[in-house]
Amino acid sequence: MSELHREFLLQREFPPELREDDRLEPTHASPSAVGSEALETLLQPCPLVVDLDGTLVRSDLLIETAFAELGRHPHSAVALVKAVCCGKACLKHRLSQPADFDPAFLPYDEEVVKVIRAAREEGRSIYLASASHERLVAAVAKHLGLFDGWFATSETTNCAADVKAGKLMAAFGKSGFDYIGNDAADLPVWRYAAKSYAIRTPPAVAQKLALQCADVQYLPYEKATWRTWARLLRLHQYVKNGLVFIPLLINQLFDVNSLVSTGLAFLAFSLCASGVYILNDLVDLQDDRGHRTKCRRPLACGDIPLSDAIAVIPILLLLSLTVAVMVTPGFVLVLGGYFALTTAYSFFFKRRMILDVVALASLYTTRVIGGAAAVSVWPSPWLLAFMMSWFLSLALVKRYTELIGRRAARLPDSKGRDYRKADIGMVGALAAGAGMNALTLFALYAASENAQDIFARPGMLWLVGPILACWIARILMLAHRGQMHDDPVVFAFKDKVSLATLGAASLFVLAAM
Repeated sequence: MSELHREFLLQREFPPELREDDRLEPTHASPSAVGSEALETLLQPCPLVVDLDGTLVRSDLLIETAFAELGRHPHSAVALVKAVCCGKACLKHRLSQPADFDPAFLPYDEEVVKVIRAAREEGRSIYLASASHERLVAAVAKHLGLFDGWFATSETTNCAADVKAGKLMAAFGKSGFDYIGNDAADLPVWRYAAKSYAIRTPPAVAQKLALQCADVQYLPYEKATWRTWARLLRLHQYVKNGLVFIPLLINQLFDVNSLVSTGLAFLAFSLCASGVYILNDLVDLQDDRGHRTKCRRPLACGDIPLSDAIAVIPILLLLSLTVAVMVTPGFVLVLGGYFALTTAYSFFFKRRMILDVVALASLYTTRVIGGAAAVSVWPSPWLLAFMMSWFLSLALVKRYTELIGRRAARLPDSKGRDYRKADIGMVGALAAGAGMNALTLFALYAASENAQDIFARPGMLWLVGPILACWIARILMLAHRGQMHDDPVVFAFKDKVSLATLGAASLFVLAAM
């Protein structure tokens, strides 16, 4: 037996700072006090070594901690770049103490856990071997309580690929352990394993694994389908981008060029929004996992690899820009402003009370401005003021619903929002006030000279006001009762009463033309 393995078995390889801070006190004994036969018994049967990222956990802790850090402290990007220049081990050490890291919410793979539990029932030793930092690996091991020890990255050594293989070889010897992994970085480790387990392995890696290992078992897993990707891209949220058609309808521009330009504007906004939705999900991983409904999002539950999601973002944004260039130069500027604002929302505004809902309302209003730029018309200031106030109300209803839900589920205040459950009454009052203010602005718009110039029968617009008043009041009541969807705009397009209300309001607007 190697001296490294002897030391590992005796000390369980917990770093000194964790033993001191967390009071993890492993059993200590001198080598002379432990018989050789007893130590050899610990090696029988063959120990099982499990990879963490992408294997035990359907996620990547390096990516998670990096986006969590950027989400809370965007200015830390410079420090992270400097850490990257010093090597991966330095970067992982820099990210090893995330404020919101909770191993209880990680998306563990049930098939891998099943293999681990079966191995424990056979009396086998179980070890966690990960390229993630030792602080995170220790937290996961402590939470699960399934491991006899672990190997991980330190401040100076990145425990990945050949380095990990070397550590395991020194501890267990060639073919002295079974190993569960998932990607190319695990190939050097599989080479020295007695039996190889693989899960979520890319075809190219699986082919290389088959050539170098005779005993391979592939664990089952669910692959991402087009429906999974549709949820990640939030295709159902594309209805919001229908706001770009409002300037076209109000100005009655039904020629082919205007219709095509507005359609392209809709597509550009949709592609851009999907890219930012993914970025937002990456930043919000820990918060989403603690949410009653957002925990089912593809990235939060591990249905789609984080690396794949990151790769899709620039593709979506490039396609969005390509489509925007086909519209008008003015629209390109508006779309650029939309991207800047929504990115600022993801990294800054959403963690600031009131600023978050103002930013959301501005994003909705920007879609209307974009629609106007696509058909080269100036939107009415009254219309923009109404839109801003109306969607401010809906954004506040969104926050109101979240707070009601957390109170009903007896969850603590969210760390990712600047609102408290004690704010429920005030947030509801602000939502109602913004909604009523929007109705006042709509009435003023109906009486404005702008409406007189555009509509043949502007008096019909006055009938829209009471319909909107009933709808916003109903939305507030449902939110108060805890019966509202997390997003009131999505609710509006699924709720039969809301659709009927929208249809009636649209008929009166058409009658006014």
